[in-house]
Amino acid sequence: MTDPTAGSVDFDLLAEPRLVVEPGMAARVSAVAGPVLQGMGYRLVRIKISGEFGCTVQIMAERPDGSMQIDDCEAISRALSPVLDVADPIDKAYRLEVSSPGIDRPLVRRSDFERYAGHLVKIEMAVAHQGRKRFRGTLGSVEGDAVHLRRDDARAGEEPEVVLVMEDIADARLVLTDELIAESMRRGKAAERELKQNLGLAPPPPPHAKKSDPAKSNKPKPKLKPIKKNAPKNTKEHRLAAERLRRGEFDPTEGD
Repeated sequence: MTDPTAGSVDFDLLAEPRLVVEPGMAARVSAVAGPVLQGMGYRLVRIKISGEFGCTVQIMAERPDGSMQIDDCEAISRALSPVLDVADPIDKAYRLEVSSPGIDRPLVRRSDFERYAGHLVKIEMAVAHQGRKRFRGTLGSVEGDAVHLRRDDARAGEEPEVVLVMEDIADARLVLTDELIAESMRRGKAAERELKQNLGLAPPPPPHAKKSDPAKSNKPKPKLKPIKKNAPKNTKEHRLAAERLRRGEFDPTEGD
């Protein structure tokens, strides 16, 4: 079993409250599961209750750095099952599923919206904004309790830039794109490398190595232009010319 507290844990991110929350029965499950997850070093992302093939309670969780592995899901399931049995927030039989948020993950915290700025997202509002409840576009900056969004579905005459209050959002989810997949793979490799180093399965990085910032863009760096070197000034021709100049001899090639 992996231990999320084995390495460095950002406790501010761990305790960061969710701004997008579930109503009804899912909220009762959240009240029970949230503190248990936080005590284990994980963050609750989303709870979804569905009635397909019986009742299924899906709990999405993650480490504070956004990573999640199979061992983490198994550990959470073992810890939560008895707690939910005692608290009994659901009045019927159900099947418990613990999973990672996935690549096209929901955004529920302020740090989620900040981390994925520049990516495509679909948002459904609990409270209508300018007569609309559904938006799709590119995430912009976060200011105060609101997030900027540049709509890609704006019609002629409509303002493409909107500002949405995060607590009025019912659901916000990333749209699967090539850029999102590439960034997710980069984050996953970095998290796996750090975990191996914390467990002693890989050598630690050298002291001078800089830790990569997952918030930075994954675009390739532009190629630098080659530096033009000056011609050497110590060739045989230069030495003969200098010797003629010292003797006061005239160079018949000068002035041509």
